[in-house]
Amino acid sequence: MSETNTFYELPKLEYEYRDLAPYMSEEQLRIHHGKHHQAYVNGANGILQRLDKARKENAELDLKATLKELSFNIGGHLLHSLFWGNLAAEGKGGTGPGGRLADVLTKEFGNVDRFKKEFIQAAVSTEGSGWAALTYCRQTARPIIMQVEKHNTNVYPMFTILMVADVFEHAYYIDYKNDRAKYVDAFFHVVNWSAIERRLENLLGQK
Repeated sequence: MSETNTFYELPKLEYEYRDLAPYMSEEQLRIHHGKHHQAYVNGANGILQRLDKARKENAELDLKATLKELSFNIGGHLLHSLFWGNLAAEGKGGTGPGGRLADVLTKEFGNVDRFKKEFIQAAVSTEGSGWAALTYCRQTARPIIMQVEKHNTNVYPMFTILMVADVFEHAYYIDYKNDRAKYVDAFFHVVNWSAIERRLENLLGQK
């Protein structure tokens, strides 16, 4: 077995913790990124190290429990990484969808406002902790909203995620207490539409 296995790392943000205020406070963002996201990175890496050790020593593992835990932590890491990338200070990521993204959303939902309404409903109604995601299905050439419970339940396999909103309580409890709806509304003030458009362009460019 290789002794040079690599592990997950907490991504650096492309903005300062204070830059998303007042919609996401510096304190909220610092704890969310540095504590909660870091915990998923540490969790995933710890499981990979356990797997490495077990394979090296030819030891038995409870793979059902281990892989379920690994899925949760990797899902948390990857979804958070996407989340940071689709945020920007108000106005710095554009004021709304443009270009091909606007065309795709309008074709599917009728207009951008209808998309936002459905996305907000998905985010607010997610059971327990989880995510709302805008995905793209290449087989049907349709953008589809995905409602993820935890980090790994109700996921559409192979769908490319264009945008995510974290609706775990840890994403908003300092700023909004238990008012998820108010947080989701604030989320749209700091969406980086330019980044989401690039994700779509990169995907469609592969067709």
